[in-house]
Amino acid sequence: MALTPDFLFTLANPLALLGWALLVLAPRWRGTRWLVLGGALPLALAGAYGLLIGTHYLGAHGGEGGFGSLAQVAALFRDPWALLAGWVHYLCFDLFTGAWEARDAQRRGVPHLLLVPCLLLTFLFGPLGLLLYFGVRQRYPSVSQSAVA
Repeated sequence: MALTPDFLFTLANPLALLGWALLVLAPRWRGTRWLVLGGALPLALAGAYGLLIGTHYLGAHGGEGGFGSLAQVAALFRDPWALLAGWVHYLCFDLFTGAWEARDAQRRGVPHLLLVPCLLLTFLFGPLGLLLYFGVRQRYPSVSQSAVA
């Protein structure tokens, strides 16, 4: 079986989806604490990203594209390996952000039902979910803030 961008895409997506399902459906389960909240799945995605960048972008990239303009970024992502690396980047950082939201919500006592829409938005639209979570968390000060007030 060849390690193509399409094949690796089919491995990365379910890995990230597992993390999101655990955050939403079993936030306090021991496995969730290790796999997602403890960082195992986001770090696995980060490692995959590092391998993709190291093997298919840094050394072998033909020089097309870059980060200096939107046209250069578009050219960069015409390469399926670069596109896969970009997708894994999103999967990793969005899951890491969702895990942070869940840890912070547990520390603050944010009801899980209020966290779920934030997690869903973070999964689908990254920064919008983070923005919503920051709005929600304002009503639940951390233990150190409430002790001072």
